[in-house]
Amino acid sequence: MNYGVNRVRFPAPVPAGSRVRAAFRIEEVEAVPGGAQARIAVTVEREGGDKPVCVAELLLRYLR
Repeated sequence: MNYGVNRVRFPAPVPAGSRVRAAFRIEEVEAVPGGAQARIAVTVEREGGDKPVCVAELLLRYLR
């Protein structure tokens, strides 16, 4: 389940028609009541861009 998003930044614009790609990295997994919570770093880049267009931290909950 999507539990939320932290630290969302948009350092560069995305012109219409641009190609983008995203990279995801698991930063931490911790036990929470009823399951586990993962903190995932996300970086979205634009093809040909010199810096990311979005940097965020996702929080996902896995419930049993």
